[in-house]
Amino acid sequence: MANATVASGLPPLPAYEVRPMPDLLPFVSDFWLSLLLPPIAYWVVSMFFHIIDIYDLFPQYRLHTPEEITQRNLATRYEVARDVLIQQAIQIACSIVLTLTEPGQTTGTQEYDVAVWATRIRLAQRALPSILGTLGLNAAAISKNMAASHPLLAGALAGGHYPFLTTTLDDDAGTAVPAFATWELLVAKAIYWVLIPAFQLWLAACVLDTWQYFWHRGMHMNKWMYTHWHSRHHRLYVPYAYGALYNHPVEGLLLDTLGAGVAYKAAGLTQRLGLVFFVGSTIKTVDDHCGYALPWDPLQHITSNNAAYHDIHHQSWGIKTNFSQPFFTLWDRVLGTRWKGDTKLRYERARTRAADKDKAGNGVANGAAKEE
Repeated sequence: MANATVASGLPPLPAYEVRPMPDLLPFVSDFWLSLLLPPIAYWVVSMFFHIIDIYDLFPQYRLHTPEEITQRNLATRYEVARDVLIQQAIQIACSIVLTLTEPGQTTGTQEYDVAVWATRIRLAQRALPSILGTLGLNAAAISKNMAASHPLLAGALAGGHYPFLTTTLDDDAGTAVPAFATWELLVAKAIYWVLIPAFQLWLAACVLDTWQYFWHRGMHMNKWMYTHWHSRHHRLYVPYAYGALYNHPVEGLLLDTLGAGVAYKAAGLTQRLGLVFFVGSTIKTVDDHCGYALPWDPLQHITSNNAAYHDIHHQSWGIKTNFSQPFFTLWDRVLGTRWKGDTKLRYERARTRAADKDKAGNGVANGAAKEE
């Protein structure tokens, strides 16, 4: 490969040696980290919101009052926690299978891969003279005039011709060969280390959103699936953080676990990127069920799909809308299932009814206590 690149006037590609990738953390293997970090993140973030909820630290940002949680929800907190742990056990089992089907993680090719992208950038520059020619510009003349003052720009305009950039091969003859410009390597590193991983994560998010939207909507449209599977999740009319994965086990497997696995495979994520994706989607799901519209919560401002958006879907009047989760609202907007209209009056009515029921219940309890 190196001889071929030198013969074509391109810098040679570096040699590399593939070796096993060391674990990210010295005290736990990547295998166990990938299994345990998503559920740990789930409970850490959930307990943060649970503390806020129990001690009523930010009442001004609540979507629902404490009375609503007590009066409207049909599942106890014990039932919710139990079913979440069951789903997380299923997720861990599926993660084991997914991890065992993946090749072992390796390292050592990064410098070579960056050089490949730098080569592509150098080859792309060869089209510049023709492009400028179509605009009536003489690239060769412009390059010649700029050669002394701006040699790198002149080289790019000349079609990636940098005769002054050379390096010496580590051989007996000390052969001089072409070298990459610093800017070419910087752009190549940005593509390899930032743009490609960012695109893969974005693609995984889009795949997961698509998977969940159509399964989620299907579970509402199909009476049998709703009755037997999805209705359990809707026993929480007032969602709270650790109820994010309160689902029937079959729904949890189809909607969340398999959806994330399909997104991981479709986007071609590495195991390390997969860990970022699984933890990120877990935290986002928890945040979407947290029950608070916190102005300083970044996850509630990245997209319009946030706790306030998803909470509408948990209300009896919004249950046929806002199916999108957990990242974007694209499919709701495209297919016309996004909630339209004001929600303020509806939320006020629900708060008032819950408060009245709570007062009535307290009154009955106090009366019974007096009689005793």
